[in-house]
Amino acid sequence: MAAIYSLYIINKSGGLIFYKDCGSAGRMDTNDSLRLASLWHSMHAISQQLSPVAGCSGIELLEADTFDLHCFQSLTGTKIFVVSEPGTMYMEALLKHIYELYTDYVLKNPFYEMEMPIRCELFDINLSQAIQKERVALLGR
Repeated sequence: MAAIYSLYIINKSGGLIFYKDCGSAGRMDTNDSLRLASLWHSMHAISQQLSPVAGCSGIELLEADTFDLHCFQSLTGTKIFVVSEPGTMYMEALLKHIYELYTDYVLKNPFYEMEMPIRCELFDINLSQAIQKERVALLGR
């Protein structure tokens, strides 16, 4: 069973710009993944406003019985979140690494338009390698 089920990247306005299924049993269709991204963006924004702690950056981890949802938000408002097996460790480091790949292969691509869906082969290749390395590391722990 894979430790990471799926990966989403959301732009600052809540639009889904990237989705990768990493072997989960039930693959979502496009509309469901768009709804999930929009719902997460809204929940994240509401949690920032309702938090009793000043300067709260929103939800970073959502734990459920059957999955964990780990989120990383960049300073520009782009959110990367991973749906994984419950109790999966070290997701923060993976999310930061994915953001580094995003900045290196997507944002530095002269043909990429900001806030648009990501279509970059080098990003896909390096992302798949990073997720595979994470799976191997998790099996070794």
